[in-house]
Amino acid sequence: MTPRLSCPLLLAALIACPAMAADSAITAYGAFRSGGNFQNSTTGENLKVESSGTGAIALDLPYDDSRQLQLFLSHQRSHLDYTQTAAPKTAATLPLAVTYFHLGGTYFFEGPVGSGPYVVGGLGGTLLALEGDGYGNELRPSMNLGVGYQFMLGKHAALRLEGRFYSTLINSSGGLFCSGGCVLQIQGDLFTQGEGMLGVSVPF
Repeated sequence: MTPRLSCPLLLAALIACPAMAADSAITAYGAFRSGGNFQNSTTGENLKVESSGTGAIALDLPYDDSRQLQLFLSHQRSHLDYTQTAAPKTAATLPLAVTYFHLGGTYFFEGPVGSGPYVVGGLGGTLLALEGDGYGNELRPSMNLGVGYQFMLGKHAALRLEGRFYSTLINSSGGLFCSGGCVLQIQGDLFTQGEGMLGVSVPF
């Protein structure tokens, strides 16, 4: 099943037929994210986004005994590696920020919300911000899918371990980020990243 098909199916399972509501919760995450590539449309060079640490926050709202609606925001500061075309051809970087904001949900498939394994997913947008003369921001549609496990730390806190996969539709044949006078011509079709996350969740 492709990511474009599996995400809508997961979201449908998360929000169908509400019953009794569980508590709301807010979760702060520390994470490490890898992956993500573009292409130099002039030379064909692969432009890699360097792996880096990230931060995220999620607001989970009650839906029924085993499901929550989720508002999710995640931010990464990284950089894009490329080779300068002018002689001498040396390696260079441009700072890149990647921000996801998604609406989705969690589903605790072995019991009520609170502890145990769960799946998570969301749909929304990705803001890509490339810093440098002549470059700007790009906003593109995106999704995330993930799995996790929640351990209760008493009545007032929980620990979450998660893995998430992100996919952003770029669909650009050249000139991505360019606001005029760009030396580096960037293109891409699908921007994907993976992330391991550790979060502390506080119900309220």
